[in-house]
Amino acid sequence: MSIRVRDAADLSVEPPARDVVGRGPWELAWRRLRSDKVAMSSLGVVVLMVLIAVFAPVFAHLTGHPPNMQYHQIGLTPDGLPRPPGSTFLLGTDDLGRDILVRVAYGARISLGVGVLATGLTVVVGVVLGLLAGFLGGLVDLVLARLIDVVLSIPFLLVAIALVSVSGPSLTITILVIGMFSWASMARIVRGQVLFLKEREFVEAARSLGASDLRIMFVDVLPNVLAPVIVYTTLLIPVVIVVQATLSFLGLGLPAPAADWGGMISEAQNYYTVAWWFVLFPSLALLITTIAFN
Repeated sequence: MSIRVRDAADLSVEPPARDVVGRGPWELAWRRLRSDKVAMSSLGVVVLMVLIAVFAPVFAHLTGHPPNMQYHQIGLTPDGLPRPPGSTFLLGTDDLGRDILVRVAYGARISLGVGVLATGLTVVVGVVLGLLAGFLGGLVDLVLARLIDVVLSIPFLLVAIALVSVSGPSLTITILVIGMFSWASMARIVRGQVLFLKEREFVEAARSLGASDLRIMFVDVLPNVLAPVIVYTTLLIPVVIVVQATLSFLGLGLPAPAADWGGMISEAQNYYTVAWWFVLFPSLALLITTIAFN
């Protein structure tokens, strides 16, 4: 047996170094998110609700029950009461003999649609005004800051009820009304962050290189305020969903016979003692969705 003795040249050779791969903020955020079991469970629930909303017509096709079809013969008891869950109607029927399963699925479309669209409008308006107020300062900041205070002092729900009552219930009006009075909190958060960030060195460096205020605001400052914006957005979506359901519960949502969680709960309030499923399943859909987003 021969033993090879390494000479000095061999000992001086170091193994090749591995390339250092940096992790971006999105990758780090995703790694942290995956390690949080509660967050991942909530994300799964949100994805499930989105799929239910997207494939609501599939539920209607598989069951053979359109969302607004009234089955007076098979959907109501001989006493005219809603039928409980069974093989024909998996989640039971409502006071008009309509399939609650299909209507809850279509209600998810309305609630999630309003939640995303109204929140998107709120975020855009709030972020832009917050950036302008915090970065430009002076008279612009004074005017916008006072405007934010005024909007925050308005009793939002009462004004929303008044505006929807005057203009008439519709999906567009509901989204616009919610967006008009929800941006102030977002603007205040962004303004506070920008007041701190505009004094940082990277802003001074960008300004010394000749960058315009518009470029600095949206290219250099905006990415650094996305973290609180994302967090507040996820908290704002369930608030918007609840507000929309509240307006529908009060009769100011989409006009009948549109399937809407708030409207379904309102219709079920006189039947909860004899048809528990009528109020339970729309309420559970609303509760689970808001908790998952939170």
